[in-house]
Amino acid sequence: MKTKLILPAAGLLLFAACQNKNETDPGTENVRTEFFDKAGMDTTVNPGDNFFLYANGKWFKKAEIPKTETGCGSFYTQENDNLKNLNTILENASKADGAKGSAEQKVGDFYASGMDTLTIEKLGIKPIEPLLDKIDAIKNGKDLINFVAEGFKNGEGDLLDFSVEPDEKLSNKNAISFSQSGINLPDRSYYLDQDEKAKKIRAEYVKYITTIFKLAGDSVNAAKYADNILKLETAIVQSHSTPVQLRDPQKNYNKMTVADFQKQTPNIDWKSVLQKLGASTDTVIVKQPKYYQALSALVKSQPIKIWKEKLKFDALNNSANALTKLFRKAKFDFFDKTLYGQQAPDERWKAIVNTTDNNLGELLGQLYTEKYFKPEAKARMLKLVNNLQKVYAERIQKLDWMTPETKSKALEKLNAFIKKIGYPDKWKKYDDVEISKNTYYANLKSADRHAYKEMMDKLGKTVDKTEWGMTPPTVNAYYSPSFNEIVFPAGILQFPFFDFAADDAINYGAIGAIIGHEMTHGFDDQGRQYDATGNLKDWWTKVDADKFKAKAAKVEAFYNNFSLFDNQHVNGSLTLGENLADIGGLNIAYDAFKLTAQGKGNNKIDGFTPDQRFFLSFAQVWRIKERDESMRVRLKTDPHSPEMFRVNGPVYNMEAFYKAFNIPETAKMYIAPANRLGVW
Repeated sequence: MKTKLILPAAGLLLFAACQNKNETDPGTENVRTEFFDKAGMDTTVNPGDNFFLYANGKWFKKAEIPKTETGCGSFYTQENDNLKNLNTILENASKADGAKGSAEQKVGDFYASGMDTLTIEKLGIKPIEPLLDKIDAIKNGKDLINFVAEGFKNGEGDLLDFSVEPDEKLSNKNAISFSQSGINLPDRSYYLDQDEKAKKIRAEYVKYITTIFKLAGDSVNAAKYADNILKLETAIVQSHSTPVQLRDPQKNYNKMTVADFQKQTPNIDWKSVLQKLGASTDTVIVKQPKYYQALSALVKSQPIKIWKEKLKFDALNNSANALTKLFRKAKFDFFDKTLYGQQAPDERWKAIVNTTDNNLGELLGQLYTEKYFKPEAKARMLKLVNNLQKVYAERIQKLDWMTPETKSKALEKLNAFIKKIGYPDKWKKYDDVEISKNTYYANLKSADRHAYKEMMDKLGKTVDKTEWGMTPPTVNAYYSPSFNEIVFPAGILQFPFFDFAADDAINYGAIGAIIGHEMTHGFDDQGRQYDATGNLKDWWTKVDADKFKAKAAKVEAFYNNFSLFDNQHVNGSLTLGENLADIGGLNIAYDAFKLTAQGKGNNKIDGFTPDQRFFLSFAQVWRIKERDESMRVRLKTDPHSPEMFRVNGPVYNMEAFYKAFNIPETAKMYIAPANRLGVW
């Protein structure tokens, strides 16, 4: 179990690089000279009919998703570049014979152990046998709960999902928070939907469980175990909140005494559980109480042998990628291929680079930023952030729908943003993590123990707001409402998102819109419920809150109309926060761009005006092509809209876009000024 910060409004997604037939890859040097891909545009498409395809249409037609990926586009172009850089660092470190305990030794040996597949094959399932023996020893419901709780210290817990994070209504103090858990498919709909695709996935899930038990040595009972586990998880998931329900911070904040929690869940001894977790507290926050009420009932009503079957499968499934090739293949075939459409596994080195980053992120991050992140990039980025913050303040002051009282509170929150750029000011230590070159599974467990101890040591203490929720190489960004912070790791501060040599139109259309996006998360339908100090607290007048909700409802309805293959529509309620952030972010970035010298001029570059380059830069940042299987999962579970709509939604609601491309009223996507969306 890894330490986690509360990141309910993380603003971006990661994607994979595409391969183009008979065309230079969009990440190559000849494209960098003009900073966006003119050849990838489809100028036969009217920009007023579908701007995403106008900016990306030829690329989209020719792009081929690599067999090892679920999609392709700009984000994973950078992600793959980063992986290569990280691999260079790790390969060198693994051969350097670094001093015992040094960053080089730990990340190098961790990487080497993951690449040592010969040793992994020889060990078979021996690394996990002690855990399976513990499960065999369970005799009753009390033993079950004791096993579940005791395992977390070693990264082997189950059925409980909890973290130590800021108390959302007392954000300067850390509290323990419990969330729903207990399933392995993406969400409740995969168990409950009755369409043919859902039924097929469940059938494949049963086959996967059967395969896992056969690989563990029990071919006789494997199929029966699989049926039992699906039935048990289906019973569990009846208690789960939907992805839309999980977006309501008030309904997902249920603070109670341990005694009251005990009354709701009589078959779980919470005093014993908390003691085994190392959590000294008399209060807990339960985000989804219905799950724990159901778990308590099921512990009593379901045969203990079926619970043990599930625990064994969970243990094997969670460890599969650290075991033999056959386990890894089985997991890939179901989760990656069946669910997401990926045709072939990634190269081994990519998986181990990612695992090293996940487990020793700030050790690897130190080596990464020393080599690949320039101090001047941080300074330039801070200037961009400050420019957008200034513009945001001006936009708030000019709002015609908000009263001065609420404006004052909004400005207070905006000015209180913590800005984190590149990498942490102080690095985490991993002194207690023991790493050696030939013990991959043991290395993972050592990292798990460290992460768990680091997390539990925070319980009841003052929140450390210098802590980061992403590692420095990450190609992403986020806003955290409880920290009231915007965070931009070094990994995203590179081409195609940010480049020193690019003109302002390109940088403001790309990284500027991303900055504005994260800032707007502080004022989306979730973020607006937190005040300047990060507390879940209503700072709005009723009249302003009602006006916001009315405007947000129009955004929700607008995105509900977007659909993809099989007439599958975007869920405007699930994606509302991200859509608000996309619309607000682009508007703020544009206003900030207009303050620059280039934004005030009209000199063409590559045949395009500065305003046109701004919008084209934005559209090509969201250049994504994804497998149908992956998109189906996203439409059910992802709070982000598909990328075509992340582009088209904001631009067709901006007057500046219509002027930049001379969009006539007859255009397919034309929206009359009175009907255009706008909140911030």
